[in-house]
Amino acid sequence: MHTAHKLAFGLIAAAAAASASDVVQLKTDNFDEFVKENNFVLAEFYAPWCGHCKALAPEYEEAATSLKEKDIKLVKVDCTEEADLCQKQGVEGYPTLKVFRGPDNVTPYKGQRKAAAITSYMIKQSLPAVSAVTKDNFEEFKKADKVVIVAYLDESDKASKEAFSAAAEKLRDNYPFGFSNDAELAKAEGVTAPAIVLYKDFDEGKSTFTEKFDAEAIEKFTKTASTPLIGEVGPETYSDYMSAGLPLAYIFAETPEERKEISEKLKPIAEAQRGVINFATIDAAAYGAHAGNLNLKADKFPAFAIQEVAKNQKFPYDQEKAITFEDIKAFVDDFVSGKVEPSIKSEPIPESNDGPVKVIVAKNYNDIVLDDAKDVLVEFYAPWCGHCKALAPKYEELGGLYADSEFKDKVVIAKVDATANDVPDEIQGFPTIKLFPAGAKDKAVTYSGSRTIEDLIKFIAENGKYKATVEEKKEEEASAAPAATEVPKAEEAEEAHDEL
Repeated sequence: MHTAHKLAFGLIAAAAAASASDVVQLKTDNFDEFVKENNFVLAEFYAPWCGHCKALAPEYEEAATSLKEKDIKLVKVDCTEEADLCQKQGVEGYPTLKVFRGPDNVTPYKGQRKAAAITSYMIKQSLPAVSAVTKDNFEEFKKADKVVIVAYLDESDKASKEAFSAAAEKLRDNYPFGFSNDAELAKAEGVTAPAIVLYKDFDEGKSTFTEKFDAEAIEKFTKTASTPLIGEVGPETYSDYMSAGLPLAYIFAETPEERKEISEKLKPIAEAQRGVINFATIDAAAYGAHAGNLNLKADKFPAFAIQEVAKNQKFPYDQEKAITFEDIKAFVDDFVSGKVEPSIKSEPIPESNDGPVKVIVAKNYNDIVLDDAKDVLVEFYAPWCGHCKALAPKYEELGGLYADSEFKDKVVIAKVDATANDVPDEIQGFPTIKLFPAGAKDKAVTYSGSRTIEDLIKFIAENGKYKATVEEKKEEEASAAPAATEVPKAEEAEEAHDEL
C-alpha cells in the first residue's frame, strides 16, 4: 500500500475508533444536564498528561462497553480544559472517579481500576442493597458476580431480615445481596429458612450459613466464605487481601505448575486455618521482587512468608529449608500460637538527628511517632518517587518553621523511607503523609490536600492537639499541582513497600 494511502487509512481507522467510544466526553456546559438525564453515571476527572489516567483509559473504555447494555453510563472530563467544573467537584488528584445518582447524590468510586472490577462495582452499585430473588430471576441473579449472597427467609421473620439487611448495607460495594421467601426455592437449594447461601465461581461453588442471624456474624461469614481457599495475589487482588483484616500467607513460585503443586500440598493447612489466615500464591517470575517487602531474598524460590496485615509485620519462612507439609504446618501453628517473632527491616538509627525534619527508621519509630506529648507529622516516602523529591525542599522548610517556633517541643516534622524500614502503617502510594496527634496516636489522620507549605500548616493546626500554626517566611508560595501519589510500577517493585 502506498505510504499516503496507509496514512489516510490509519487516520480513518483512528477516527472510527474514536467515534465508536462508549465513554462520553463531557464539558462544563453539558455535565449537569447529562447527570440529571441519566440515573446512574460513573465520571472520570483526568488530565491528558497523567500516567495513571493513560493506564486507566483502555480499561475504562472496555468497562463502558460492558455496561452499555445495562444503561450505566461512563463519562470523562478533561480537567485541564474544564478547571472550574473539576474544582466544583472537589478534584484534587488524577484520575478521580465519582459515582453520580443525579447531580446532588455523589459518592467516590471505591473499586479497582480494571475493566472487570469497574463493571462489577457499577453493577453492584446499580442494584438495591438487597434484591428480591424469585424462581424466575434466580439463575440470572446467581451469575451477577463472582460472589453472590442469597438469604432464604420466612416472610414473618423480621429480625433475621433486619440483620441481613444491615450486613448487606455495609458490604454492598463488595457483593450483590438477595433474599427469597420461596420455601420451594430454598428446598431446591438444600436449605431451610432462615439460611444464607453464598454462591461463588471457585472452590466448592457455594457455602452455607445456618447460625443465628446477626449482622456481625453474617459479615464475618461473607468475608471468609468469599475468599478463595488458596487464591492468587496480583494487582487486581492485592488490595482485597490487604483490607480483609486477616494475616496473609504467601506461596511464591515461578511457574503455574509449581504454584499448583505446592497449593495442593498445603491445602489441608489452609482449610484448617480458614477464617484465621488467608493463603494465596504469587507469581515469583512477575512479582518476585515483592518477596523483599516480606524480608525474604528476592532471588530464591519457592518461598513462603506470612504477613500480619493489621500490624504490617512480616514472618518469613527460612528459605534454606524445603517447603514441606510438615514444616509449613509447624511454622503456621507456631505463628497462630504467637511463638514466631516478626522479622524487622530497619536502617541504622541516625547518629545525629537534629535537623528540621527528624529521620525515622524502624528501630526508632515508636520513640518518635508514638511520643504522646507531641503532634508528629510523618512523610512515608520512596527514594525513587518523583513526587517525594518535589516535596523535599518544601518539607524541609516546613520542619524549619516549626523548629524555630514556640511549638518546637510540641510539633515534630519527620520522614521515613518506607522501602527500607518496616512500619506498622499500611502505605498504598508515595508520598503518604499522616499526622499522629499528641494523646491520640491511634487516631492518625491522612493528608489528602495540595502539597503546599500553607496547606500543610493548616492541616497540622486543624488536626493536632496543640492547634499549632506558624507563619511562612516567603511572601507567596508558588501554586502546586493537586496532591498525587506514585504507586510502584512492576519494574520498580523491588523498591516498593507492600505494593503490587
